[in-house]
Formats: sequence, structure tokens, C-alpha cells
Amino acid sequence: MSIEGITEQDIADFLGNTPGFFERHAELLASVQLSHPHGQRAVSLQERQAEMLRDKIKGLEHKIIEMIRNGQENVSIADRLHRWTLALMRTQEPAQVPAVLLQQLRHEFMIPHAGLRLWGIDEAHAGAEFAQPVSQDVRSFATSLNQPYCGVNSGFEAARWLADEQGHGVTSLALIPLSHGNPAQAFGLLVLGSPDPTRYTAEMGTEFLARIGELASAGLVRLLPAATRDGGRAD
Repeated sequence: MSIEGITEQDIADFLGNTPGFFERHAELLASVQLSHPHGQRAVSLQERQAEMLRDKIKGLEHKIIEMIRNGQENVSIADRLHRWTLALMRTQEPAQVPAVLLQQLRHEFMIPHAGLRLWGIDEAHAGAEFAQPVSQDVRSFATSLNQPYCGVNSGFEAARWLADEQGHGVTSLALIPLSHGNPAQAFGLLVLGSPDPTRYTAEMGTEFLARIGELASAGLVRLLPAATRDGGRAD
């Protein structure tokens, strides 16, 4: 809009640079009419401002509700992680740790499928399922991971460690390295699987899964030979 060379921007600039204008012309505020955002009727400036304020309050309420919901979810996750950790700590027999770890992991976090393999462990556990041979590619992959891998199941060898009792294919995976020592040396791989392709994706955060890996490693390191636990390599 332009009236004899004056544009809407000129008017906006003038009002913005002249804060006392409406104090000197207060009667204009009462006469200003605006379109209602949810209808065709006109409303006063004060009513329009009140409507904007109500919308802003609703938006803040939604944010608060979302924050409360996230807080409740975080507390629930912390409780589940606590119970899972206690189950590992209360397992006296080292050979039983893998089974307890996987069973409680499935139960607490509602994970459809979970499995693991360890290598370089004590010979006393050589016949266990978790000690079955894995390829050098798997070992190299676990060593190369500096954080858990999440994504589609593109034929990973680790996916074959999962028992598919319900007959549904595993479409997404989380692969979590198990390591010990400083510098860290990989001695196993924990795999979580789901038939839901969106359960584990490349875009998701991995901090929680990394924590799972650290706790699992601390519980499973008891299966390594004493010399390895004291600082040797799990080759």
C-alpha cells in the first residue's frame, strides 16, 4: 500500500521509532479493528492481543506437558536400567551372566530379540553358546566401533545370533561393542534386533546404548582369563 509516496513500511518504521505516539493518541487504540484469526468478524486491538496471549499460554502449556512427559519417561528408563544392573551384579556364577543379561534386557526394555558373542574368554566357557566362533570380520567390526551402530539389517552376521521365535524377520539392529582395558579392547558384540524398521535407525542417539555396552562389558569381563582381565589383550 502506498498513499502519496508513504508505504506501509514507512508507517511501521515511524510507529516503531515513536514509542510515545499511542500515548498521545490513546483514542486510536480503541478504534483499531483487526480480523479475527478464526473467523471473518472484526475484533478490537485489545481483544486481538488477548487472543494472541491465550495462544501463547496454550503453547507454553503444551511445552510444559511435554517436559513433564519426557521427565517421567526418563525416570522410567532410569528405573529399568537400575533393575537390569542389579540383576547383573547379583549373578554370582560368571557363566550365567550372559543369559541373565539378555533375559533381563529383553524384559526391562521390551526388546524383541537380543544376542551376544564373546571371544578370547576363559577356556572353561568354550562350549557355551555365547562363545561360539565368530568371523574375523565381526571382530574387526567390533574393534572399529567407537559408538554403537544403529540401522537396517543388511545381512549382518550378528543378526543370525538372534532367535526369531515369533517368525518375524529382524529389520533393524543395534550393534554394541563390548570392551575392556585402557586402551579399550573389544572382546564381544551385543546385538539388539527388532521387526520394526524404525526401532533402531542411523539418526537416533546412541548415548543410552553406549551406557548399556559399558555396563554389559563390566559384567561380562569376568568371563575372560585372569591374565587378560589384568591388562592383556583378548585375541
